[in-house]
Amino acid sequence: MNYFELYQLPVSLRPDPAQLRARFYELSRLYHPDFYGQATEEEQAEALEKASQVNLAFKVLQNPEATIKYVLQLKGLLEEEEKYQLSPDFLMEMMELNEQAMDISDEADKDRLTQTIQQFQTEIYEPVAKIVADYQEGVTTPEELLQVKEYYFRKKYLDRVLAGLT
Repeated sequence: MNYFELYQLPVSLRPDPAQLRARFYELSRLYHPDFYGQATEEEQAEALEKASQVNLAFKVLQNPEATIKYVLQLKGLLEEEEKYQLSPDFLMEMMELNEQAMDISDEADKDRLTQTIQQFQTEIYEPVAKIVADYQEGVTTPEELLQVKEYYFRKKYLDRVLAGLT
């Protein structure tokens, strides 16, 4: 059972936060181990496993990047530890950003570089924003999802550069 089935939500790249939270509370109460104190060991183990799944699913589905990764994996378009090949042009831009990061001499330089990276993040999201917002099971094409995959790996790269600044 995937996380969307567990939560009885439609597959989405941006699940509705209110629905997600409501289902989390319902499922948390339903499978909370404290309610299974008088149950058999098998029932207790099953409740504990379900509670763990509920918590993990919530953690993934409330995080936009983790949700994108999860849906791409569900669709067989992303493998764990995949070595995705980004375009040479993008990698050259990232190399320049990394060099700038190494040459930072003061807080103003750091702020400028942070703004540049945030601008890159906005630019790489623009082409997929509509796909992410309007995703529909059976309607969104594999080609559109491959564009989301490209965005996912570019965003991941930019996040690493940004993390290096802190």
